[in-house]
Amino acid sequence: MKEIRIIVLPILVLLTLCTSCTDDEEDVVEDGNWIRRSSFEGVGRSGAVAFVSGSTAFVGLGFDGDDYITDFWAYNPENNYWVRVSDFPGAGRTGAVAFAIEGKGYVGTGYDGDDELQDFWEYNVEADSWTQLADFTGSARYQALGFALDNMGYLGTGYDGNYLKDFWEFDPSSGQWEQIVSLKGEKRRNAVSFVIDGSSYVGTGSNNGLYETDFWEFDAAITDWYQMIDLNDEDEEYEITREGAVGFELNGKGYITIGSYGANTNTTWEYNPSTGYWKEKTSFEGAGRTGAVSFTVNGRSFVALGQSGSNRFDDVWEFEPDHVLDEDD
Repeated sequence: MKEIRIIVLPILVLLTLCTSCTDDEEDVVEDGNWIRRSSFEGVGRSGAVAFVSGSTAFVGLGFDGDDYITDFWAYNPENNYWVRVSDFPGAGRTGAVAFAIEGKGYVGTGYDGDDELQDFWEYNVEADSWTQLADFTGSARYQALGFALDNMGYLGTGYDGNYLKDFWEFDPSSGQWEQIVSLKGEKRRNAVSFVIDGSSYVGTGSNNGLYETDFWEFDAAITDWYQMIDLNDEDEEYEITREGAVGFELNGKGYITIGSYGANTNTTWEYNPSTGYWKEKTSFEGAGRTGAVSFTVNGRSFVALGQSGSNRFDDVWEFEPDHVLDEDD
């Protein structure tokens, strides 16, 4: 009997160990793949902006740990290379907003190290030139949101000494701003947005040290907001709460990745607007970070730059949501 016990106990331990290994493997999400692309050619930075015109992404501004930067760069995803374009003529800054309307880029607000800003600029892609427009009509601020819908621009939330939730509409034909209905959720800064089929979706961010978990759809046709399922819904087992993340649209679905929730997180989540639900995807494969940029060009989405502590990054990653994780690419 003693010999039998000696034989059986190791087997039980082995079975327990194998079961634990299986559970760990099941916890690894391998739905989606990240591929590193050509590094950003400027200095590594955080708090930059990005907008897309045609088949080109434009990335610039930000803070490199010492200086508030004014350089701008164009990225060609098809051939995977960067070219420097005309520098931004305004003050160097971090936490600005940017969007594109009918092939032109628009950049404004931010923080220059001393003051919140409210100047607003138009970039002509064909002429590679900048023109200063009338200032943003809302308060000077940084870490706000900006996006374009139906050939109009929108800017809201952020921080001006107070956490904000107001929203403003920009008409590029007149260069004028008009205040519209505020975000119906909480005030916030460092939130994300993405645009799908005529609606913008807004969520994440922080307010007075608290992470915001509400998630909203903005319908530009009727200028109103609709609340969606919270980003930390216990029934659906979501935990998308964070600030300093990036959001982007690809093939009719929205994505949120990276950011900070007490510590940096790399988790990636996919939003399906037809169902209103989220699905976890493969985690971002670069270093955890905040203050990055994202952009989608011709059906391809990218995440670039950002910071972790005092480290500023210059790496660029493409996300392929319909591929299986390949750690060797």
